[in-house]
Amino acid sequence: MTHYFIIPGLQGSGENHWQTHFEKSNNNFIRIEQNDWNKPNLIEWADNIDKAIANFDPSSVVLVGHSMGCPTIAAWANKYNRRIKGAMLVAPADLESKKELMNEVGLVNYPTNTLNFKSIVVASTNDPWASIEKQQYFAQKWGSELINIGAAGHINDQSGLGKWEQGLNILKKIG
Repeated sequence: MTHYFIIPGLQGSGENHWQTHFEKSNNNFIRIEQNDWNKPNLIEWADNIDKAIANFDPSSVVLVGHSMGCPTIAAWANKYNRRIKGAMLVAPADLESKKELMNEVGLVNYPTNTLNFKSIVVASTNDPWASIEKQQYFAQKWGSELINIGAAGHINDQSGLGKWEQGLNILKKIG
């Protein structure tokens, strides 16, 4: 059985966010909670991923990140080097373009090492948090398949995706 761990970005994922819909749709979706959704610390957040998945068979773990959750997953992968089943990285936030945010989250360098597990970056052509070129760059650096879903904003609750069936279908490509 696959266990899906949801890693939201800033402010968590609200009631109408696709991550919340995924979580409510199936008991195999588990949200990883953070101490403070408004003051991200990617190292602390990455440590929380490791704690959350510690009692699961790594071959059954799929991480589902959104926005700031994507570099959190990359930071976790760099730090712990665990082989999991895979990850879906949706609308990765470009922290490098927001230098003040890089300092706030405790990063000197954006994590861009190749991930040692299957991954898919889901990108939008009009994401205010990262250009399509930057999302392509992240996918290339992480060794991820890139899926461009067109003009979908930041692929969040404001994008009006609701339960986001397309996202669930993309997730099936991982497991």
